Amino acid sequence: MTSKDKRIVVLDGYTLNPGDLSWEELEALGNCAIYDRTAPSKVLERSTGAEIILLNKVVLSGSTIEQLPELKYIGVLATGYNIVDITAATHHRICVTNIPTYGTKSVAQMAFAHLLNLCQHTADHSTSVKHGKWNRSKDFCFWNYSLVELANLTMGIVGLGRIGLTTAKLASAFGMKVIACDVKKPVPCPKYITILDLDKLFRESDVISLHCSLNDNNHHMVNRKRLESMKKTAFLINTSRGPLIDEKALADALNIDLIAGAGLDVLKKEPPDSSCPLLKAKNCFITPHIAWATRSARQRLMTTAVDNVKAFINGRYQNVVNEVSF
Repeated sequence: MTSKDKRIVVLDGYTLNPGDLSWEELEALGNCAIYDRTAPSKVLERSTGAEIILLNKVVLSGSTIEQLPELKYIGVLATGYNIVDITAATHHRICVTNIPTYGTKSVAQMAFAHLLNLCQHTADHSTSVKHGKWNRSKDFCFWNYSLVELANLTMGIVGLGRIGLTTAKLASAFGMKVIACDVKKPVPCPKYITILDLDKLFRESDVISLHCSLNDNNHHMVNRKRLESMKKTAFLINTSRGPLIDEKALADALNIDLIAGAGLDVLKKEPPDSSCPLLKAKNCFITPHIAWATRSARQRLMTTAVDNVKAFINGRYQNVVNEVSF
């Protein structure tokens, strides 16, 4: 069978490519079926007969994998791959790949977009101007919120992977002191970063930015006790994983001014239920999981996804996340 005969299925391609990118390079590799979205009830039907499946948030369970004997390759269109039953894939000698580095700069940029919003309230002040508040001002200027300068404040980075290190570099460029915590200290570690334990980092930071993967040890890392230890003037930024934060504890802390504000690009459930306590929390700004979604980042993701498939077809393996022999 030539590569042109290979059946390739993309189960949920819309968020990667809502129409401003091209699937042409992937389509050149085989017989492609590309779906914008796939409901759980349609996963098996659409995957049957496929040798190669690409997916982003669609769950590929062990029971589904068991029913796909032709399947040889699963390409996750993201960095995290918990949507795939890795044990089942490995048992059936199915290669699973991810995209590890596409969004580093974009996510770090979003962390600072949230931080600068908390410091300057640019959109709020612009809205006030449009509503005539500046016209009615007795002075040449006005502000609705306290304005915060970042220079000489302390940025606490939790997780010193690629995104954490890039965010730390931005913080240093703003003249901030940078402290960090990670299970594994990067080698080499930039001289401007001081490594501390997690609890001390929470106590000493003016800004805390989360950049770690989610695991059993850090679920609800940001809890009531740690929030109570933070400075009342501190900001919390999360562009990583929603369940790192106890959402009820954070909402309570914001509503009683225990901390000054939060900027979040991720939540425990996405999209959230209307009952999510953070949706109405004081000084809490939420964006809909878009830190990764700049066109530049999505193009890098697309390019790497296609390169991963090309490598597999040619008998090479890159960005493989499971240990499997072929």
